[in-house]
Amino acid sequence: MSTAEIQPAPATFDVPELVVGFDLDMTLIDSRPGIQAVWDLLAAETGVAIDSDLVVSRLGPPLTWEMANWFPPEQVDAMVSRYREHYPAHAITGSLPLPGVAESLAAVRALRGRTMVVSAKYTPSVLLHLDHLGLDVDEPVGDLHGAEKGIALREHQATIYVGDHTADIDGARAAGAVAVSVATGPFTADELRAYGADVVLNDLTEFPAWLDAYVLEQRLEALMRRLSSYKNLVVAFSGGADSAFLLAAAARAIGPANVVAATAVSPSLPVAELEPAARFADNLGVRHVTPHTHEMDREGYQANAGDRCYFCKAELVETLQPIADEFGITAIATGTNADDAVAGFRPGIRAAFERGAITPLKDARLTKAQIREASRSWGLETSDKPAAACLSSRIAYGIRITPNLLARVDRAEQAVRALLTPYGVENVRVRDVGDTASIEIDARLLDQVDHQPLVDAVVAEGFPAARVDLRGFRSGSMNERLKDPEKYR
Repeated sequence: MSTAEIQPAPATFDVPELVVGFDLDMTLIDSRPGIQAVWDLLAAETGVAIDSDLVVSRLGPPLTWEMANWFPPEQVDAMVSRYREHYPAHAITGSLPLPGVAESLAAVRALRGRTMVVSAKYTPSVLLHLDHLGLDVDEPVGDLHGAEKGIALREHQATIYVGDHTADIDGARAAGAVAVSVATGPFTADELRAYGADVVLNDLTEFPAWLDAYVLEQRLEALMRRLSSYKNLVVAFSGGADSAFLLAAAARAIGPANVVAATAVSPSLPVAELEPAARFADNLGVRHVTPHTHEMDREGYQANAGDRCYFCKAELVETLQPIADEFGITAIATGTNADDAVAGFRPGIRAAFERGAITPLKDARLTKAQIREASRSWGLETSDKPAAACLSSRIAYGIRITPNLLARVDRAEQAVRALLTPYGVENVRVRDVGDTASIEIDARLLDQVDHQPLVDAVVAEGFPAARVDLRGFRSGSMNERLKDPEKYR
């Protein structure tokens, strides 16, 4: 197969994309000082006695509603226009982000979700506030109030809406979204709860923890539903955190007697990985098989271009298929997660998809961090296991892969890890870049250890020369060396 034929596998998911909408005033920002300044300016210009303290105590409804409390109907539109003329110069810089805003937006991003703001405020003013405070929101929407907010929330398929007003609960309800209320606006927590909010928080500082727990629960439920739909299953089990969690989840969902863990044995598997994998499977009570794969016989794999992983995964799934047939199993699952699905350089995902393998973790949108968190809650020893990509990932693209090169890398990494064990090392990579070896270790250790013994240990295993990469360990750093990376995304 040519590289040009290898395209990303289609995305399919068992849970909707996470889209979180936020109200603006008194949810994300405290806009009262700026808004009060504009109302005071209008009062000075018109001579109308406007109680601006009262105005900012009841933010939420459209501007026209509040303006009608102070001016006759025939003047409302003109005064709204005047208010908006003053707003950019007098209201923006006086507004401040409420506590927890940056962390809340970041929490959505970490879960690979999208954010939106849906506000009753004039849309250009919404944009000015977001820009001034540097709040990165995917979709800002203004000029919608109450249940009307449901229009935008539905359009962008928001699953959660966060606001401080009872009208925001109406908006969430209209969109079928979870109504999360924060008691930072005109209503107390009890009032918001009584009105029908699904969740009531004191402020946004509590939102990231709530979101993490809520989304993890939703995604784990989706995972278990998917796994429970299979009578039996073969899990491609490398021994890493992702496939270990998938194996444990499958054993829970359909029973260990109906699950087979298959760990492929080949020169690309670090020697130290096999025994822990066997022990883990045994502790779960699942059958563990260790078929030998022969990716080294595939020219595309040996050639070691950017699509190398395609040929490796093709070999894996094609090797596991006869095992599945032998046990009367119709499904083979891999540990691909949601982060893998959006990362670059994952041609192996396509190979597995083409051969009918399923990806339950990805389809449940479970991220690497979520898998580790769930593994900890289940007491799995792999919860904090460092990433352990196959040995071929240590060979620079373009260098033809041989068993001898892989064995040399494996020996060198074991030697470096042994030297760094007293320092609590997590990640070690010895990268074969042709004329030398590049040693990557946890960045926190770079200033704590003497580099020369590490270099000497690697050279002793057969490398002509070696150096410690002063940038520290970086997953997938070999991809930085590709001349045309977009070709393989």
